[in-house]
Amino acid sequence: MADSTNTVPTVTLNNGVEIPQLGFGVYQIDPPDTKAAVLAAFEAGYRHIDTAELYGNEAEVGDAVRASGIDRSEIFVTSKLKNGFHDPDRVAAAFQGTLDALDIDYVDLFLIHWPMPTSDVDYLDTWKAMEGLLGGGKVRAIGVSNFQVPHLQRILDEATVVPAANQIELHPYLTQDPLREFDGAHGIATEAWSPIAQGKVLGDLAIAAIATEVGRTPAQVVLRWHIQRGEIVFPKSVTRSRVEENFALFDFELSTDQVAAISALNRDERLGPDPDTFGRVPD
Repeated sequence: MADSTNTVPTVTLNNGVEIPQLGFGVYQIDPPDTKAAVLAAFEAGYRHIDTAELYGNEAEVGDAVRASGIDRSEIFVTSKLKNGFHDPDRVAAAFQGTLDALDIDYVDLFLIHWPMPTSDVDYLDTWKAMEGLLGGGKVRAIGVSNFQVPHLQRILDEATVVPAANQIELHPYLTQDPLREFDGAHGIATEAWSPIAQGKVLGDLAIAAIATEVGRTPAQVVLRWHIQRGEIVFPKSVTRSRVEENFALFDFELSTDQVAAISALNRDERLGPDPDTFGRVPD
């Protein structure tokens, strides 16, 4: 079994917790397939798994963590608060539901999945309830997902704990530089979901040309671009060869010009919902 600690760099969150910069995502992996996919990721060297209550596969992620034979302290597990549980009185129960589903003693990072600014619950109140999860040994860090600058600014102005991370849609067609810069200026780590834009960027001629120059696949080039920009990234695949390919990012580098060329592809093009208008969804 590969040892990721010798190859994957870590990012130190604002509370001192270290998170592997490369992880494995399980969004849209069917529950019956999740355990095997996560175990394959562990065999490839991954030690960071990103799931969510909404994905419906927390239990299978937990099964894989326990079945892996890897010490729990070597695995970083992220999950997220489901959108129907923003009511401050429901946050603790939802978090306990995540712990019960995973069947592990603690979660390394727990995020508010969406700000849902048009819902009937203020995300600031939700965040203050999230703060109450800290200190009991069951969560090491808390953060947010899909939060924009105004959402973050309200938390900074009116709450106590600065989010440890902000997980956002981020890829070469949506580089999110102003939001990344805001995160960085306030000690918030930026995580990238949909890092290869669901494959959409892999046929881009500029990316293909760079892949030829460095002798790597387009997916490896894009993931390496994220790594060199300092983002935390967690590609998903259920194909073992691609899981392994996506992990092989640390024995090559892109030049400054190559990184700049990929960044220049930005179109501000979203594949997912707009966080400013995405509202409450059913439980």
